[in-house]
Amino acid sequence: MGSIISEVNNMLFRVPLRETLGDAMHGKHTHFELNVVEIRTRDGYEGYGYTYTGGVGGRAVWQLIESDIREDLIGQDADLTERIWASLYKKLHYVGRGGIDSFAISAVDIALWDIKCKKAGMPLWRLIGGGTGRARAYAGGIDLDFTEERLLQNVQNYLDQGHTAVKIKLGKDTLAEDIARVRAVRELIGPERLFMADANYKWTPEYAVRACEQLKKYDVMWLEEPCNPDNLAGYRQVAQQGRMAIAAGENFHTVYEFAHMFTYGHCDFPQPDASNIGGITGWLKVAALSFAKEVPVSTHGMQELHVSLLSGVSNSGYLEIHSFPIEDYTTHPLEIKDGYAYPSDEPGTGVVFRFDLLKPYQIY
Repeated sequence: MGSIISEVNNMLFRVPLRETLGDAMHGKHTHFELNVVEIRTRDGYEGYGYTYTGGVGGRAVWQLIESDIREDLIGQDADLTERIWASLYKKLHYVGRGGIDSFAISAVDIALWDIKCKKAGMPLWRLIGGGTGRARAYAGGIDLDFTEERLLQNVQNYLDQGHTAVKIKLGKDTLAEDIARVRAVRELIGPERLFMADANYKWTPEYAVRACEQLKKYDVMWLEEPCNPDNLAGYRQVAQQGRMAIAAGENFHTVYEFAHMFTYGHCDFPQPDASNIGGITGWLKVAALSFAKEVPVSTHGMQELHVSLLSGVSNSGYLEIHSFPIEDYTTHPLEIKDGYAYPSDEPGTGVVFRFDLLKPYQIY
């Protein structure tokens, strides 16, 4: 018997960061926005879904949910996650097509999956398949504005937390500055730990190829978003001429964009983000596509949820531990052991918010 949706509550929080963080393309981050959707059903279930932004657009997401989604959900069967996902995608496609509509759909979809898991009495990672039961983690800082001394302190903190893989931002004014930072970090972490780099699509393909020649000297595992993610041919050029593994996907908001990258560009480590790819339903579609392409699926941000998704699929890649600490406002902080993160075994998505901590930052 289905669970009929009786109530939808729509919330927005503006959460300050502990320190100002910067990267090559998004400027300085002083806070992040957290959109939370609560869905209740007639038979007593409640689910919580969410999405987040880097500080811009949260109000637009809130308004889209409030004006064009919330009332449509009332009376629908919460069990039918695929049907609801498809109907919202079709309804909002013309005005959004992977824009803020994907963020709004994501928050709703995650809430529905939370209900689905609770009804089944299972944690998310088991319900979607129970693939690996854990996720290989790496710490990825928004650290481009850090001095070298502060950067090394930050990386050392990751190591002290049990991480065996780290990622830093690139995109300084000169390649020499970037390589100096890479050299310093490699010397700190030693030859055995994994090391990734992220240019946040600042470079041209030609510049990225030159960077690859230098990065390979320091055994950098992948170069993330070397150039504009819309420049699919550029990604293929960097991969072929730079001869380095490429990661991308945080700026792709539909499964079709990942399909196009695989067909016309190049991506060794796809990184769908459930907060903007259409929630858990959308993320699983990209994971299946990645499986068919024989590449591991990884993630961007949202580690408190993604740990369950990566733990549930068989082609699990790498879990990014992001600098936006959403998990600090939940009851299930991540557990890191020997470089792996482990999901919650409680029924649901594993994300239970501490609204007492979030309340001071609520906008709507």
